[in-house]
Amino acid sequence: MNIQHFINARKRAGLSQSELADGICTQTTLSRFENNGQVPSLKILIQLCDRLGLPIGELFPKVGVKQPELSAKLEQAEFFLITSEHKQLAEILANISVDTIEDQGSLFRYYYLQGYVMIFQKASITDILFTFDRLLLMEKQHNNPIFRLLALTGSGMAYSREGEDEKAEFYFEQVFEEIYTYPIKTIEDTWRVLNIVFHCGEFYGEHDELAASNALLEYALTICSDNHVTYYLARAAYQLAVNAIAEQRSRTEIRELLADARAYAKINRNRILLNKISDLQTTLNDTN
Repeated sequence: MNIQHFINARKRAGLSQSELADGICTQTTLSRFENNGQVPSLKILIQLCDRLGLPIGELFPKVGVKQPELSAKLEQAEFFLITSEHKQLAEILANISVDTIEDQGSLFRYYYLQGYVMIFQKASITDILFTFDRLLLMEKQHNNPIFRLLALTGSGMAYSREGEDEKAEFYFEQVFEEIYTYPIKTIEDTWRVLNIVFHCGEFYGEHDELAASNALLEYALTICSDNHVTYYLARAAYQLAVNAIAEQRSRTEIRELLADARAYAKINRNRILLNKISDLQTTLNDTN
């Protein structure tokens, strides 16, 4: 049984052992499973996996699965994207040779992660778009729509970074029309949809389309709540606070949003966001 996969899913969900176990089993039972390999009853294990949005079958050895080490590396890399640890993400990808990737799913995942890390590393826009174009061509052949939406979002982010807002909006509008109806079936779907929704919301917030931004960010909060995940809660609450400032809402409302963002960022140990929240709070205090 792949207990580490279970632990990774719990950490991605931002849940402590006691939070995950609440109402299902004792924290001691969960600790014995994660730390000592003592498997609980099937009923308990199913409930724990359901809370994580993790298909229980993923914990059992899969016959014929290729490159398990590569899958583990890509899973860790995607987790670093979620937590904004872009340096660690880049280090993992730098040690993967794309020529050695044998299965289509891992190749999709590699190019999507590579495109996003290139955005944050400020690579040239032509290189970024070439990476996302690879993803779009692959999706056309193999029909994996979440990666098409990720590629469109990444392309919009790349153009936005260059200040080419009209081109950026072209891509974001295509995503905006489709993301609300995308079916979330797995924990991976949850993270990828949140990635898309958050970055679309951030773009519209930065370009004074505050109604669209708020709608997307509130949708992100709903996804987090429905799927028991916390990592994008902090980032969404922070952007909602930024939007609230632009809308000249009350200081009370803005501070409440920042307090929510800070609380979630502390839970997830998101040092980068905590610093941004502190800076914004200082700016607010200075303008009093």
